[in-house]
Amino acid sequence: MSQHAEVEAFFDPATNTISYIVRDPGSSACAVIDSVMDIDYAAGRIAFTHADALIEHIRAQGLDLQWLIETHVHADHLSAAPYIQERLGGRIGIGQGIVAVQETFGKIFNEGTEFQRDGSQFDRLFADGDTYEIGGLTAVALHTPGHTPACMTHVIGDAAFVGDTLFMPDGGTARADFPGGDAGELYDSIQRILSLPDAMRLFMCHDYGPGGRDIAWETTVAEERASNIHVGEGRSREAFIEMREARDATLPVPKLIIPSLQVNMKGGQLPEPEADGVRYMKVPLDRL
Repeated sequence: MSQHAEVEAFFDPATNTISYIVRDPGSSACAVIDSVMDIDYAAGRIAFTHADALIEHIRAQGLDLQWLIETHVHADHLSAAPYIQERLGGRIGIGQGIVAVQETFGKIFNEGTEFQRDGSQFDRLFADGDTYEIGGLTAVALHTPGHTPACMTHVIGDAAFVGDTLFMPDGGTARADFPGGDAGELYDSIQRILSLPDAMRLFMCHDYGPGGRDIAWETTVAEERASNIHVGEGRSREAFIEMREARDATLPVPKLIIPSLQVNMKGGQLPEPEADGVRYMKVPLDRL
């Protein structure tokens, strides 16, 4: 029988992202999944309101932060992992596919040789099937590419954190048209998630309240298998690829993709200050 993981969700309305604090009920150990650093892109201003809420909760509960997990290199929000790590400790982890993402976007953003493309900005690079501990909880990292090459689903006890691979049943699935994405791989990854036990709790990274319903982030394998509008009821791989590629061709570029990728492929680190002491983001013209 799977160990029970205690999960606390924190919704960020600016990016429709859900961050999680996952706790081992038998100890004070916890992990943070997909933290958010606030940005007012038009004003060039960052803040840490969302991250401070996570920090406050961890401190108030007397928890010991052991891991800061990134399910993938996000293109729609900036990670606050280094900010939280500086205050609470813990190790920052991501899938080893980060190396492919760094190579691709290092070229797009014209990052020089000083930018290491080996994942060394992170404390741990997870391979498929790697395990780690959160107190007495055993976590398993499953490689689930398709949205990006670095996507991992983290199964922590009786809970699985799927990143952008799946949305709630009425939200469907993630796009697969980013560099390194692939609709066929995404289908295969989703089938792997749906092969987990029926009662496994699934936690989404994003929700947009389709149809005007309230924001939601938790479902189960059984519910996704039966009702997901993109893959439910046995949709074939070929039909999924056709649907996904047609849909992706209509989607706009995420509004925070430019700052997000520059920061997240470096483990959440902001650009180094230039000679005037100011940090600057690059905007590659006609590259995305």
